[in-house]
Amino acid sequence: MDTRQVVNSYYELANKGDWDAWTDLFAEGQTMDEQLAGHVEGRETLRAMMKGFPAMYASFTNTPRHIVIEGEQAAVVSHISAATHAGEPIEADVVNYFQVVDGHISYMSNHHDTVPFRPVLGTD
Repeated sequence: MDTRQVVNSYYELANKGDWDAWTDLFAEGQTMDEQLAGHVEGRETLRAMMKGFPAMYASFTNTPRHIVIEGEQAAVVSHISAATHAGEPIEADVVNYFQVVDGHISYMSNHHDTVPFRPVLGTD
């Protein structure tokens, strides 16, 4: 897959909640700097982390609004709409940065305000 196909699949699989196939988009030795989870290294570490994702959210969508791709790099401005199992809504604008090498995400970072995520973080 080229960079655009990988990025499109990232959002399609996330919005389907297919976290195992979503994790397969990442390189075995991937590195991620995730706004809420912190620094994550390795695809299998990420896979284990994502097994807990459905327990955090009753619903989750991440809708791309603007995608910029140049070679093996991409930046995506998107909007997350989610809800906790208690019914608390989460709305947040996000920017994701991707590096795609040999058809897999080798590096990714995301950037957003953490305040909307307080209901899933258990903070006031």
